Amino acid sequence: MGVFVFLPLVLPLTAWPIARVAEQHLHPRVATWLLTVVAGVLAMCSTMCLALLVVVGTAQLPGNPLPDGWSDPEVRAAVPYDELAGKAAIPALLALVFACTRTAWRHHRVRHHAQRALAELPPGPVVVLPDETPYAYALPGRRDRIVVTTGMLAELTAAERRALLAHEGAHLAARHHRFLLTVWLAAGANPFLRPLRTAVAYTAERWADESAAEAVGSRRTVARAVGKAALVSHGAPFATIAGFATAGPVPRRVAALLQPAPVARLWPPVFTLAGLAAWAAAAGTTASALSSANSAFTLFFILKAATPI
Repeated sequence: MGVFVFLPLVLPLTAWPIARVAEQHLHPRVATWLLTVVAGVLAMCSTMCLALLVVVGTAQLPGNPLPDGWSDPEVRAAVPYDELAGKAAIPALLALVFACTRTAWRHHRVRHHAQRALAELPPGPVVVLPDETPYAYALPGRRDRIVVTTGMLAELTAAERRALLAHEGAHLAARHHRFLLTVWLAAGANPFLRPLRTAVAYTAERWADESAAEAVGSRRTVARAVGKAALVSHGAPFATIAGFATAGPVPRRVAALLQPAPVARLWPPVFTLAGLAAWAAAAGTTASALSSANSAFTLFFILKAATPI
């Protein structure tokens, strides 16, 4: 166990370089998948090791419900531990559970309230609300729907409307809310993963932009639609993609759409900035997984031997 139990708590720092590099040098689809997987694995590993520290810390508390053998001096000698870290891990794990529960509940509540608000409207993939306030959002659920107001449609040309609907449809088709929920939960589990949460919120928007550009056949039209929608929008009553996504850095999105389409590669070339950052993140993720597995197996077998039959 030893120092390995602490490594997954800080190894998420190795993913920081890939967050900004992925935004700029990877295809948005590849970047979204890569950052989400890295964030999810790192969060699970750090949570596991925090839970292991809680077990060690709880074993030192008087009146704990664990078997007496777990706090035996011989077991303590076999399990390298820091008593202060073990006890501090208890409130840290409780805070983690609270943060993740709150995020999941917010996600559920936003989707539920939005679906209830649209329940009386005619069924269909696109819902047009008679509202002069310009806004549009994608609402995932058992019946995916795109919600747009008459105020937003009035601000756009016919081609820009198609681009807007294609953008929101891309969010639903690619299930972007699942990526966003994963990185929000990961950031709640480990604050060091917050840069990845911000990066995925941006790459998901860029992914939808690129999908819309392919659908309408004009990157410039999508760029105009993105820019105009951001300028006239005053915010939807429900945050886009069930409470997680924002419009993102709109000037960067427009600038990217005015450039040639990015090349979709499964993995960036090794001897590039993006490649080095990706391999650093992969190495940190692998080290985190191995460290947490080593700590878990070590503690399991030691405590199993110390538990009376």
